[in-house]
Amino acid sequence: MMLRNICKYPRQFGQVIWPFSIPQGQHVPCLSTHLQKARYASATTERKKFYENVSISQGEGGLYEIILDQRKMKTPGGKLFTVPNEALAIAVATEWDIQKDSLKFYTMHLTTLCNTALDNPTQRTKKQIISAALKFLETDTICFRVEEPPGLVEVQRNEWDPVMNWIEQRYNVVIGTSTSILGPQIPEETKETFRQHLNSYNFWSLTGLDFMISQLKSLVLSFGLIDKHLSVEQAVLLSRLEEEYQIQQWGNVEWVHDYDMYELRARTAAGAMFVHLSSESAAVKRKILQE
Repeated sequence: MMLRNICKYPRQFGQVIWPFSIPQGQHVPCLSTHLQKARYASATTERKKFYENVSISQGEGGLYEIILDQRKMKTPGGKLFTVPNEALAIAVATEWDIQKDSLKFYTMHLTTLCNTALDNPTQRTKKQIISAALKFLETDTICFRVEEPPGLVEVQRNEWDPVMNWIEQRYNVVIGTSTSILGPQIPEETKETFRQHLNSYNFWSLTGLDFMISQLKSLVLSFGLIDKHLSVEQAVLLSRLEEEYQIQQWGNVEWVHDYDMYELRARTAAGAMFVHLSSESAAVKRKILQE
């Protein structure tokens, strides 16, 4: 399975360094939400690599830190960069360790998710993240069906219906589909079931799940991936079903299609890994490290 392959981060690595590290002795003021957003936007660019070695260490409260050339990494908001467990620390450090001459921040999805969880630049609460996820259910990709052309109707039925049947049975809910632009009417009982399930996740895991949902445009597909009912490749393909159908009919600009596909796979895989590595279950973390 793609997710398991991506989770095979080595326990040993050279030493790594952070793109957002702050020079020693430099004071980092408390940033407003507006300034934090600006700094996060700047993180999409590249920067010349400024470190040689990366390592991890366990600090106060059992949290793990990332060390770049003897300096502790910090978030864009100026906080000490800490993660809740060793497995996630290794995964983040590996992102830094594989960078070449330039730091490509836009490829460091786990690092970005950690920064988001630590700085929370939009100041969202756990309740707000859950509400946003449930709102997405009302416009879920696989809930909207076309009435024509017949070929696409058949593809949607053959590919999406099994996933819809799985999630309705798995969570004992009713979701339904619709050809209306307004989408299906989601029963309140279904929303409450998913609300309770989402509430079982900690804030970090919800941050990763929220990222996945935004990539796949689907709460259903995200749950399918987290529950290991779907692989990364399957979830991404199902999220792009209509686009893939049109490409088969009319062709595409090959390199653009491939780039978009691989990028979406990378982001989705990172989100799924982040959810699992942020889990409070020690058994889950040990199993991922062993794999």
